[in-house]
Amino acid sequence: MKLIHVANKYCRESDWKVLLLLKICLLSAGMIAGMLVPKEKRKAAFGFGIAAFIISYLPLMNRLCRTWRQDTLEQPHEL
Repeated sequence: MKLIHVANKYCRESDWKVLLLLKICLLSAGMIAGMLVPKEKRKAAFGFGIAAFIISYLPLMNRLCRTWRQDTLEQPHEL
């Protein structure tokens, strides 16, 4: 799919600052969408948000820890 190919290329060519801006943009969009949820549906939206956060956070932190560990093993220890 062309969109996936372009998105992968965009991420490969970006540094952490660009990806941070992308995440801030998505956070803002999510906050705006959350404010538009009717009051009686907010509990369900909150539950969905918590579940999505946990499902996405755990693999991201796992990858960060593996990268950190690998980098630590490859680099000499500094005091």
